[in-house]
Amino acid sequence: MSRTIRALGLTLAFAVSPLAVSGAWAADKVKVGLAVANLQADFFNQIKQSVEKNAAAMGAEVVTVDAKGDGATQVSQIQDLITQKVQALIYIPAGAAAASVPVKAAKAAGIPVIAVDRNPADAPGDTFIATNSVAAAKTLGDYVCKVTGGKGDLAIIQGQIGTTPEQDRDKGFKEAMANCPGIKEVGREASKMWMKDEGFNIAQNMLQRDPTVSIFFGRADALALGAAQAAKAAGSDHKVWVFGFDGDLAGLKAVKDGTLDATMTQRTQFMGKLALQSALDLVAGKKVPAEQLQDAALTTKDNVDQYIAEHP
Repeated sequence: MSRTIRALGLTLAFAVSPLAVSGAWAADKVKVGLAVANLQADFFNQIKQSVEKNAAAMGAEVVTVDAKGDGATQVSQIQDLITQKVQALIYIPAGAAAASVPVKAAKAAGIPVIAVDRNPADAPGDTFIATNSVAAAKTLGDYVCKVTGGKGDLAIIQGQIGTTPEQDRDKGFKEAMANCPGIKEVGREASKMWMKDEGFNIAQNMLQRDPTVSIFFGRADALALGAAQAAKAAGSDHKVWVFGFDGDLAGLKAVKDGTLDATMTQRTQFMGKLALQSALDLVAGKKVPAEQLQDAALTTKDNVDQYIAEHP
């Protein structure tokens, strides 16, 4: 952990008391902070849009901040949200490092935390809303085994190491591959930001090292799209299957046109609304489940149109 994050963490942990936010309870609308990891990612953008779209009808005022993928920035932004007297915090950690700092600070200030997509293991939110990525990745892995005939050289482009979605997608996909011995993993490499350019560079290097790669699994649609671009540029003499995860709009369109062979569509619009409802319930003193895991839909060319028309 950097000195900057440590310093910000100390500031958050000790400088803010529950009394600092006590005046906010009298407001007509509940003031909710929404701390987003990176609004360049369509997945996070959809959650933001859903939270903000539902705010007026649900009696909430939403203050949104974007960490742009930087943990230290996010810690500072959440310190500011606490100073602004938010009554609940919807929190999507920007990474694994220092992810627990904002949760501890918010709770020290009497502010409930709704963790979305990523949940700090050593300081979980009051509730955790995410896709059941273990089950979803297993579903995808079973499909990969089926459509490839159970044979091929597999390369995996990982998300950020240590984050909840990366860990869970790895676990679920491994479960599927355990029943598909004809697919051999020949390489894996982690991205830092789950971005398309990272996917391209990683896949390009993988193909140069091992031209026999016939299956790519990008742990996010953006990574998979980069891999598809690299496979096309490499001019492989065999079919290269490419699978993603998220159901981003760009990913869905890529499934429709055949650039991606499949993805898992997450219920981002629903999760945003559920996060806001959970925030309001927690502020009202209601009980909320510790985990609220959602299904994802295996998405292929056969069913992609419905998700493009209306994202779940």
